[in-house]
Parts: sequence; structure tokens; C-alpha cells
Amino acid sequence: MIQIGKTNPLTIVKEVDFGLYLDGENFGEILLPIRYVPAAYTIGEKLEVFLYFDSEDRLIATTLTPLAQVGEFAFLNCVAVNQAGAFLDWGLPKDLLLPYDEQTYRPEVGKSYIVYIYKDESSGRIAASTKIRDFVDEESLGEFTVGQEVELLNANKTDLGYQMIVNNTHLALLHKHEVLQPLKHGERLKGFIQNIRPDRKIDLCLFKQASDKTDEVGEAILYKLKTNKGFLPLHDKSDPEAIKAMFGVSKKIFKKTIGSLYKQKRITIEENGIRLIQIAT
Repeated sequence: MIQIGKTNPLTIVKEVDFGLYLDGENFGEILLPIRYVPAAYTIGEKLEVFLYFDSEDRLIATTLTPLAQVGEFAFLNCVAVNQAGAFLDWGLPKDLLLPYDEQTYRPEVGKSYIVYIYKDESSGRIAASTKIRDFVDEESLGEFTVGQEVELLNANKTDLGYQMIVNNTHLALLHKHEVLQPLKHGERLKGFIQNIRPDRKIDLCLFKQASDKTDEVGEAILYKLKTNKGFLPLHDKSDPEAIKAMFGVSKKIFKKTIGSLYKQKRITIEENGIRLIQIAT
């Protein structure tokens, strides 16, 4: 089924001077303008194209990839504001409209905002909304399992930590003790489901909880070092709770592991933490 606002595999049906016509099924033939036509193609071949309405409200295809598609969240820059609403750069020639009715605040040109991209059911047009909570669930009803890797988008900073949009469908909490350095608003990163609470709310972490096996713990430590500029403010004299919060293991296992990494010349142990030894390539 053809989906407007998403990437679709469409069949080339004919060639014209100004591009290619693709089989849009119930939408009829859809133009792929000549500037997007690949160097080599054959009639009957399928092309992966994104479908949207151009500046003249014609349904067209493009081989460009937008920053996000319908059903997804994105952190987009505001490029214009007028009586219709705000307009956001989403990587296509026609900017994305953020209607006034879908604004929780008034966007300013030059600033970026987290929005949900949707297709208006009455008009069929693609638009954006800053009403994040209208498009996410805050409770898990079996969609996730503890330890599952997920895609995160930093939506908001709170006293407890960061509210993260998870897989474009849920809102969850990344506790501040799980983060070694401040995260940028709109930053994308990978994370893991740490816990699903009795109230079905979701807690997150930025690394997979290791088991008590030192080799697995060692891999977790090295990964964390690599993603934090080669340094962690933990060492053999750190508070056990801080160690457990970060790696999910006892201080005894942590000390044993960093001792092993030190002997392997993978890390150095400093007064205020551990540092990754960069291996020359």
C-alpha cells in the first residue's frame, strides 16, 4: 500500500523529458522529477522514493531522504514564520509546516524544535506538531523487555534526568546518574531498557547491564570509556552504589575487572578515575 510521507518502492512505468512516471497504484502515476532520476534505470524497475506534496501541492516522488518521515520525531530548524504557522527544514525543497494549532509555544527563526511528523487526515497534507505527548505512550504494555536496545531522542531535561522519546513511540526517563556528561536537547543516541516499573513507566540506561563475568564487564567499561572521551570518574575507591548504578555489578567485580584491564595495558588508573589507553593503528 502506498504511503504518503514515507519511503515507498515504486515501479517505473514510463520516461518523459522532465523525469519518470512511477506507478502510484490508487494515486495514479506519480512524477519523479528529472533532477532525482538515477543515472541508470530500466522501465519496470522499482525505485525507493519518498512521497510528498511539492510547493504546488502536487504529489511527487524524490530520491532525497528527509530528516524524518510521517510517524517519526525529529529535531528540526525553524526557517520561517508567517500567518500560516512556522516552517521547518526537514531536508526537502518544500519546508514542513508547523501549524499554529499544533504549537505548544511560538517557534523562532533560527532555533530548532522537537516535532512529530504526521499526515493530516482531513487534507492528506504532511505537517508537524510540538504536542509531543499526543503522539507517545508513557506506559509499556509489553512492547519492551529489560535489556532491549532502543533508539533515543532527548526531548526534555528534568530534575530527575532526561525525558527520552523511545523508538518514536514512548516517553521514558533516563536518570541523571546514568549520564556522565550533559546531553544536548534533540540529541539522538542508543540506549537500553533498564527497568519497567510496577506502574509500567520505563527507565532507561545508556549501556547494557553487564553480568558478573569480568570479560563482559570489561567490554562494558571499554565501551563506556570510548563513548566518553576516554575517561570515567570511577576507580577502585569509588562508592559501590555509583559503580552499581553505572555497570550493574558489585564493587568487587569492578575492581577485579579494572585490575585485569590495567594488566592488559588497556587502561590507566588515575587518582580521580580510569583512562583508556589509545592503541596506535
